[in-house]
Amino acid sequence: MKRELKRERTRRLLLDTAKALIQEKGCAGMTLNDIMERSGLSKGGIYHYVKSKDELLGWVLQEWLEETSRRFFAATAYEPKTFERPMKEIVASLPDLENPGSVGNQVFMYLLGKCHQPEVQEVMRQFYEGALQVSEQWIAAGQKEGFILRSVDAGKTAELFVLISLGLRVRSFISSGDYAFASAEFAKLMAEMLRPSNHQSG
Repeated sequence: MKRELKRERTRRLLLDTAKALIQEKGCAGMTLNDIMERSGLSKGGIYHYVKSKDELLGWVLQEWLEETSRRFFAATAYEPKTFERPMKEIVASLPDLENPGSVGNQVFMYLLGKCHQPEVQEVMRQFYEGALQVSEQWIAAGQKEGFILRSVDAGKTAELFVLISLGLRVRSFISSGDYAFASAEFAKLMAEMLRPSNHQSG
């Protein structure tokens, strides 16, 4: 138990330190030496958890998924079961996809630019597959609770939503201005595709 607690505390320290340094120096400017100095961890202590800076950056992406998922499933526990309550947690995370200054987007684009490296490609593959899995779990959970249409193909719909979210991330770096399809339209699309007629909001 103590070992697990220590592991989680160290993981939290690494994540918080990395995110703070990304905001200060950017992904390219941040080094493992910076993390050592800021966190107080030794090089051996860091390498016990991650093999490289890029793997640690992958943790940052994964944390975004885990936190959004945690809020979603916490919201499904409330009675009465409604579409709006858990979806509110998903929708709240969408504007971040359009912010090029967000830590998640900085990490995503930095790693995307290094996907020719096998180890980085693996980090990004894990993030993509994790996003698909989490999205499919959200849909399946909603179907089980009755606030998402049972006729929805969870796998195909999850893949569509993940592809749109990745597109929003990339677009935030290559274009700015008023869009015909932004996070608000993405939220509406999800509601139109997922919400049963008896869960229409008033």
